Amino acid sequence: MSRDIDIGLLRAFVAVVDTGSVTGAARLLNRTQAAVSQQLKRLEEHLGTVLFERRHKRLLLGPAGERLLGAAQRLVALNDETWGAMTTPEFHGEVTLGVPTDIVPTYIPPILRRFTTAWPQVRVTLRTGNSHRLLEAFDHGEIDLTMTTDTASDGRSELLRLDRLVWVGAPGGKAHTLTPLPIAAGDTSCRFRPIVLEAMRKVGRTWRLVIEVSNQVAQDAAVRADIAVAPSLRDSVPDFLKLIGPEAGLPDLPEFMINLYTPPAGTNEIADELARHIRAEFSRRFGPPPEGRRAATARRRSLAEPSRAGSP
Repeated sequence: MSRDIDIGLLRAFVAVVDTGSVTGAARLLNRTQAAVSQQLKRLEEHLGTVLFERRHKRLLLGPAGERLLGAAQRLVALNDETWGAMTTPEFHGEVTLGVPTDIVPTYIPPILRRFTTAWPQVRVTLRTGNSHRLLEAFDHGEIDLTMTTDTASDGRSELLRLDRLVWVGAPGGKAHTLTPLPIAAGDTSCRFRPIVLEAMRKVGRTWRLVIEVSNQVAQDAAVRADIAVAPSLRDSVPDFLKLIGPEAGLPDLPEFMINLYTPPAGTNEIADELARHIRAEFSRRFGPPPEGRRAATARRRSLAEPSRAGSP
């Protein structure tokens, strides 16, 4: 038996593990489900072992698969690094990426890890803040590309993900039961703030702002201390806070778009490459963006900020 392992088979194996299914792997690799299933079968036959346990149409990593995974990931990464070094320009320089503070832990670490592994000569600067200020910096040329959280697209951005805005509080906390409702929110430029206060006004519940600065650390501290509740995207609720369910009587909040703004095509190769890594990470985790929803939200809605008074 040949001792050489086909990198394509290992790539299919890693993609199935990363996405959790043959369907997800096929989507990531731009192949058919049948082709990916055949690659898994060939890999198992080549190694003479079963890599997955098949239970109720689900693939669970078996003992042999767990032994293979780390090595397979390294081999695929080394293959891609070698291919990139030999077939693409050697990128040098800097790139500045803007990311809303609250979604940094959710999405950014694996993106930066993969990008810096592929392009170690590129210096990446991460700039955080709220979406309004990041977009201003992008428009002024202060950052090369930026992610934002928006209720709609302005026609220049591309949709990465739709996520629901939810309420969060301290585990075992009582802040959500208080009247007026204490809320930790950003300053007047925060995209979440007018949405949340308008929702409160519509249900006729009184509120007061405990924190109104666009500083995620300060907002999280107020919520952890159980002196306020706060809005958060569902994917980005930190482990030390809990989701407040509808039984608490708080108003439902809308979906938000996680958008990506990039420079004009061909004007910044390094930014283009980082954008490719960002898209690949979202596709790997969530599949392609919901194109049908993009058209339905293709105009930006103007929302006037509610008054600072605590009653509707």
